[in-house]
Amino acid sequence: MRILVLRHHEEDSPGFVADAFCARGARMDVRLFPDDGPLPDVSAYDHVVVLGSKWSVYDTSSWIADELRWLARSPVPVLGICFGAQALTAAFGGTVERSPTYEVGWVTIDPVPDGPVAIGPGPWLQFHGDRCFPSPVARLLATNVVGVQAFSIGRHVGVQFHPEVDAQQLERWIDLGGREIVVGLGKDPDAILEETAKQEPEAARRADELVGAYLAHAES
Repeated sequence: MRILVLRHHEEDSPGFVADAFCARGARMDVRLFPDDGPLPDVSAYDHVVVLGSKWSVYDTSSWIADELRWLARSPVPVLGICFGAQALTAAFGGTVERSPTYEVGWVTIDPVPDGPVAIGPGPWLQFHGDRCFPSPVARLLATNVVGVQAFSIGRHVGVQFHPEVDAQQLERWIDLGGREIVVGLGKDPDAILEETAKQEPEAARRADELVGAYLAHAES
């Protein structure tokens, strides 16, 4: 099983999600877009994972439009995380907008009963200021008071939260501009970082379960 991981920042890593795929015998190919050049042909891969971004899908950067077209044509299943989920939303006819609530920290979500993909309630790490409204072709998998937290579109799955992130990665985000965001929301970034370190064993387990559920859906 060969997995293409698309990241948008040098400091980002597929983390626990990569661990879960590798535990199932996968080989990971991590690309930085747009810095590494054009998007690759995905026909050589079995799955694609699209990670987060500080940009929004409604920004006017040409690379975002390229990525949306690329996702819409993908012949293989995609697991979209945060920006990746929003990109799936936009690529398949939904809309993305600024959220009335910037979600940061560990949040419990509400899975939809009998959804086609088993999404656990978490808690999951959140770090985003947009929310998505998938098109009618999507199936809702989980929500919370802010909005959609997980959905499927055909064999693709999008999750608004970050199952991949450990304390080390979150610390990089905080050091590279995230501290100002978190403090501006009236929260303590060091407390969130401490909680993330405590959550790591269970977060890894939850990420493994999520990847297993995604694969069962994508390969069914």
